[in-house]
Amino acid sequence: MPDDKLIHDPKGGMPRLLEIMRRLRDPDTGCPWDIEQDFDSIAPYTIEEAYEVADAIARNDWAELEGELGDLLLQTVYHTQMGSEAGYFTFDSVVRNISDKMVARHPHVFGDESRDKSAEQQTADWEKIKAAERAGKKQTRTLDGVAIGLPALMRAVKLQNRAARVGFDWPDTTQVLNKIVEEAAELVEARDTLTQTEVNEEFGDLLFVMANLGRHLNIDPEEALRAANAKFTRRFSAVEDALQDIGKSPAQSDLAEMDALWDQVKAAKN
Repeated sequence: MPDDKLIHDPKGGMPRLLEIMRRLRDPDTGCPWDIEQDFDSIAPYTIEEAYEVADAIARNDWAELEGELGDLLLQTVYHTQMGSEAGYFTFDSVVRNISDKMVARHPHVFGDESRDKSAEQQTADWEKIKAAERAGKKQTRTLDGVAIGLPALMRAVKLQNRAARVGFDWPDTTQVLNKIVEEAAELVEARDTLTQTEVNEEFGDLLFVMANLGRHLNIDPEEALRAANAKFTRRFSAVEDALQDIGKSPAQSDLAEMDALWDQVKAAKN
């Protein structure tokens, strides 16, 4: 029988968590579900846990954040355990890699470079270091290394920022706004005359330019859309509350009534 002393030691720290995951993945005595998982099946959980961390931060729920950070840490442990089993990497090698990277990317803290730099200069230096890292990985094209798995709006901004660094960018928002008008007209035309696939393409083009406008206005499109989602949720909940006050539900109402209530909620700055 394996020694469970570390498993049940509340002061076991990181070694305890690593041993828990090793045991869960043990092909003979582990959890059948955990044993069946692979990188592809766990990746969606990793993304979900990262969003739950962001959600707890947005709500200033620090007790919840503690738990969510643990869930996110478990995802790293899960992937490193699978990597170790396959001979790709280990938890220690992952820790060493990120530690080396942080030291290399901060010569003004851990090296002999001056800390007396503007935020803009530090950002420029950071990008030079990352460019050198990409070159070392044979990622020589401008857009290489922008992760495909990022949320689409976030990836759009990162792609546009990369292109802008080599001069492929509109000089101001006027051209971006003109492009939005153009793309909106093309979407209307596609809706009326083209296939659904072509409508999807035109809609994607419009979203891409909207992300570019956000970038030019120093707006994070993901953050702006999250705020809009929260506002919609808040206002629609207020509409439901108003309907409940008169003994109705949204299913028992109609668009005209709910729209009028929406205007009231909006006027109240809800």
